[in-house]
Amino acid sequence: MGCISGPSWNYYVMLGNNIYSILLWPLLLYAIAVVILLVAILSLSYLLGQHHHDRATDKPYEGGIEQTGSARLRFSAQFYLVAMLFVIFDVEAVFIILWALGFYELGWPGYIGVAIFIGQLVVVLIYEWGIGALDIGLDGKKLLKKYKELQKPM
Repeated sequence: MGCISGPSWNYYVMLGNNIYSILLWPLLLYAIAVVILLVAILSLSYLLGQHHHDRATDKPYEGGIEQTGSARLRFSAQFYLVAMLFVIFDVEAVFIILWALGFYELGWPGYIGVAIFIGQLVVVLIYEWGIGALDIGLDGKKLLKKYKELQKPM
């Protein structure tokens, strides 16, 4: 496959012994239209938008509630770990959905492949559960034990 560019707004692609011409001016026209619309929308938003400076405008959140303390809170690494696990399993769900779309074309080899893939996901999930990567917050058993201790008559 070879490419030849000519002096005009055409792009020539050579497949085998045939040369095909691809017009590039529609792409350029589309890019110009996008830039014009972008400038128009931003300009109209600036011109027609509200320009007010209330007391709460410069605060981080205009919820009507006075700010107390700092917005910089420290989170446990567990929260970030769970977020990463969610993203990982979410991406894997996309792979399974794509497999479902091509189910008839893939046949048995595709079915066996996705079964192995799901099996690996289950093994990883059991491992993460076992090491406590999914434990966030208070332990329910410890909390119940402490509650029972407090309920005992003295």
